[in-house]
Amino acid sequence: MLPAGATSEHPAKSCLENRRSTADSLRAALEVWFCRSLLPACRRMVIMDPPDKLTSVTLLQRVRDRDEEAWRRLVHLYGPLVIRWCGHGGVSGQDADDIQQEVFQAVATGLDTFRRDREGDTFRGWLRSITRNKLLDHYRRREKNPEAQGGTDAYRQLQHLADQPWPDDTADDLSGLYHRALELVKGEFEPRTWEAFWRVAVDGQSPDLIAADLGVTPAAIRKAKSRVLHRLRAELGDLLPS
Repeated sequence: MLPAGATSEHPAKSCLENRRSTADSLRAALEVWFCRSLLPACRRMVIMDPPDKLTSVTLLQRVRDRDEEAWRRLVHLYGPLVIRWCGHGGVSGQDADDIQQEVFQAVATGLDTFRRDREGDTFRGWLRSITRNKLLDHYRRREKNPEAQGGTDAYRQLQHLADQPWPDDTADDLSGLYHRALELVKGEFEPRTWEAFWRVAVDGQSPDLIAADLGVTPAAIRKAKSRVLHRLRAELGDLLPS
């Protein structure tokens, strides 16, 4: 029996709702920041962190320049999403790991050809297309091997994948992407800067309240928020979902 006043909500459901709320809050914060053109303010010195930490060539450009650390960060950011897409396509386990490797091999080979020539073009969309093609290749290989277990099922999966539109990313998919993006830049900020950003951008607390708690001005809290958002854009550029 539950204690008086308690609810029977499953913890996993509550956790998922919190993650979705975080993703929505971060997306809203990024959109507001971008639309209001806060970049000039972000370039001014803020007392919480030294300004030299804000200078960065985008992650995607560093990958194009064959920077190994940048490549590891890109795989960390998007690898789990590729695995999720494989799951949407009916592939899991070792097969999904193999397809993930093929996808990033294709990225390494073709990244110089990726362009945002049309409105709506994104790296994530390009990566989804590569993943879908690699899934189709996977089922074609199985279909051509009649002795392989599940050959008939592979044909059905191939037809289904070829005929059906690719599903949109879920809130959980995007939430994971945002969290990994934040992990990439968190270590570049002082704890108080990160706390100020998180409380105002994610938790939605008042800058006045946070300023009183941290012993700084509300303006410093707003600048801390804009600095972290600017750093995300400077590091990740068009890799972040819109």
